[in-house]
Amino acid sequence: MPDPLVARLREVGCVFAEEEAAEIRRVLGDDEATAIAVVAARRDGVPLEHVLGVARFAGVEVAVGPGVFVPRVRAEALVDEATRVRPDARVIVDLGCGSGAIAAALANRLPGAEIHATDLDPAALAYARANGERHGFAVHRGDWWDGLPRDLRGRVDLAVAYLPHVPTARLDGIAGDYRAHEPLASVAGGADGLDPLRAVLKGAQDWLADDGVMITLVAGEQLDVARDLCGGCKVLLVEG
Repeated sequence: MPDPLVARLREVGCVFAEEEAAEIRRVLGDDEATAIAVVAARRDGVPLEHVLGVARFAGVEVAVGPGVFVPRVRAEALVDEATRVRPDARVIVDLGCGSGAIAAALANRLPGAEIHATDLDPAALAYARANGERHGFAVHRGDWWDGLPRDLRGRVDLAVAYLPHVPTARLDGIAGDYRAHEPLASVAGGADGLDPLRAVLKGAQDWLADDGVMITLVAGEQLDVARDLCGGCKVLLVEG
């Protein structure tokens, strides 16, 4: 027998209607009125995660909402690489944390670590703080490293940053749901997509411990330029 919720989602253009229907029921149950409201929001282009108020990422669930960057599946590779490279990390930071999804995932996988997250956007900070209380990490307002407590300078074992890296000319290629509902600053990386990386690299040597490492993600076509920018810095680039 056809699933009516799947049918409604398909009617409004949802490509992954079965997966969305399952997630809607997992989070909100199977109430008819709720389903109608969710389908209407999806018809209007609201990302499913914003409609549900949660996103699943790297084994954890985090709160998200309107105006906040939705954690991307491709960023889970940063969590995997971070725990592989520095499972012994004592001080960890999530730079430009958005909702704090990376910090939450790392808190789940490395429960003995002291984890801090930074961001500038008020909406993101509100959700990050709620997620920090739930998952066990501290949140600070500030621009990249500048938001961190001063006593962490030179003590950071592991910094993870899912940086904005979409070149200006390609911003129109972002899916319309996200382009209309996420802050531009969360994806825009400047002419070549690497301006945020340049900004973060300026503070990396001062904040990282002697054996510390920073991990970030760039597109395949950005790897060569990104490697040149990093030079002798202690940075691990993940292609995604």
